[in-house]
Amino acid sequence: MKINYSDLDHRPEILAPAGDKDAFLAALAAGADAVYCGLKRFSARATATNFDVSEMGALTDLAHRQESAVYVTLNTLIKPDELADCRQMIHAIAHEVLADGIIFQDPAMIELARQVGFKGELHLSTIGNVSFPKALDTLQNLDRVTRVVVPRELTVDEIKTMAAHCPEKIALEVFVHGALCYAVSGRCYWSSFLGGKSSLRGRCVQPCRRIYRQKETQNRFFSATDLSLDVLVKVIKPINKIAAWKIEGRKKGAHYVYYTATAYKMLRDEGHDPKIRKDAQALLEQALGRPGTHYNFLSHRRYNPLDTDRQTGSGLRISTIHSGGKAPSFKPRQPLYPGDRIRIGYEDQKGHLTIKIKRGIPKGGTFKVPSRNKLEKGTPVFLIDRMEKALEKKIKVLERSIKTMKPHKIAATKPVKLPRPAKAASKTTQATVYRHLPSKLPAGLEYGLWINGGPQKSLPKKLFRKTWFWLPPVIWPESENKIVEQVTTLLDKGARQFVLNALWQNSFFRGVKGCRLWAGPFCNITNPLAIGQAVQMGLMGATVSPELGQAHLLALPGQSPLPLAIVIKGNWPLGLSRILSEDIQPNRPFVSPKGETAWVAQYGDTFWVYPNWPLDLTAQAKTLTKAGYQKLIALHEPLPKGIQIRKRPGKWNWDHDLP
Repeated sequence: MKINYSDLDHRPEILAPAGDKDAFLAALAAGADAVYCGLKRFSARATATNFDVSEMGALTDLAHRQESAVYVTLNTLIKPDELADCRQMIHAIAHEVLADGIIFQDPAMIELARQVGFKGELHLSTIGNVSFPKALDTLQNLDRVTRVVVPRELTVDEIKTMAAHCPEKIALEVFVHGALCYAVSGRCYWSSFLGGKSSLRGRCVQPCRRIYRQKETQNRFFSATDLSLDVLVKVIKPINKIAAWKIEGRKKGAHYVYYTATAYKMLRDEGHDPKIRKDAQALLEQALGRPGTHYNFLSHRRYNPLDTDRQTGSGLRISTIHSGGKAPSFKPRQPLYPGDRIRIGYEDQKGHLTIKIKRGIPKGGTFKVPSRNKLEKGTPVFLIDRMEKALEKKIKVLERSIKTMKPHKIAATKPVKLPRPAKAASKTTQATVYRHLPSKLPAGLEYGLWINGGPQKSLPKKLFRKTWFWLPPVIWPESENKIVEQVTTLLDKGARQFVLNALWQNSFFRGVKGCRLWAGPFCNITNPLAIGQAVQMGLMGATVSPELGQAHLLALPGQSPLPLAIVIKGNWPLGLSRILSEDIQPNRPFVSPKGETAWVAQYGDTFWVYPNWPLDLTAQAKTLTKAGYQKLIALHEPLPKGIQIRKRPGKWNWDHDLP
């Protein structure tokens, strides 16, 4: 299914989410131009219901008959031993599901799609972190990559800049509605570092939504309200390079999908009509999401979504418990219907309840909570899902149109073609990366320097060639020129060794000869095919993601076409963000409900959140050296006053496999 956007009357896709069959059919009922959804594996919403291949094939067939496109999300990190299964999955998507495109984050997907003959489009997920215009120069050379999902953090002016820089074959996809994460997509390790459940694998437990304490103040400092551009989408409608307006929410129900897709279709097609705009806004207000915000969209009126005065629980708040104790009850502000689902309390609160309403309750009526748990007076009550009769009828009509497909196993395919491994390292070196180089450098060690604060003027000229200069993990469009100037200055002074923390940062070195470029740890590299993509981009080495477990970390050097490095010690960030709550003080400790301490540091225009215990694989250094790692890296982070490093294991996922 291919939609033509070349005409002057530009109509971007309304791209709706679907985490189960009802949500998929609700998207079609709303007239969505495209639906994105995941299979049972390799989806960045692993906790959604998701689909098997047979069901996905039947739904895709129905969508095509409704003239809607289907994009399948295979947007997780791929471990080395998963490449064969992933190849089979893509083969099924290509030849059985007949999906129109794949949304991916791992560069290995590009080669796997080529190997199985996938003819659809490849869309680089927002997790891939294409956050600055020059990155698009690199993407135009990647096979079958035709669309990039830009970060939610961008302003409208930055989106326009990205669109103006798009090569002919690349289009953009822009989020217009849905949940906001505190951290930048692809730059959040909070859930993984604290609990071994990685957001890059679709298993985030949302630690940013919890209550934290700093001194005497406690609040949900990192829990954001939702994004809702509503009527402001009129500003981006004329931009031809924007192929789709994307609605977040693959864990949401059919009600949410239908209401949001309908509203944005109204705003796109009839947004000039004041009554239509008002009706669309009313639908969004009743979509059962969190309170909405325009976030950074308006460059001159940016809004921080970390507003601790607003509740950020999912669902529509309809009441509070007005009589606590052993017989709690509440009076809803709007009618509740049979089948409605409500949640009492926040998801992270002990004793919170999810209840399905069996009998209707009028507005202002009394609902007695069937609970043995003691609920405090004032506990919020949220309507989190419902199915109106009219929508249920539309879904059933579409359901009867689904052509049954026989369940099957995914067809076996040829073995994955892997790149030829590099020669084993002749020696292993140690390197330390600093924010500011110390007056006395350790003898016999390599060293690196972050450049997002600017190269130090006091750096002796002879050190420019010896130093590894590390680019920041996130570069915003408004910061691109500054980075270009810094890189140019370093090159003029003789620097030739650089670590990229997004593969697309190689665009800063086009036409420059004699540079040694390595992929840094924030490139999230986890398998030999991803490393093979780095080879094609001209890189000479790669740093693996420290999220991997022991078995995969030890196997990877023997499979890699490039020399490998690994971070074995240092302050690894829980997450990087463009925002910070006005109620949290940087460089001061804050504490989680479980007693975990962290702090926020600002470097350039990005906030880094650090735990007060470091990543520490130093006890495994000999094992990693024997496995073939060429560089063992330590990250040296300056500690603010009042921060005390705690002694506790920092092995991350070393002792258990990343699920």
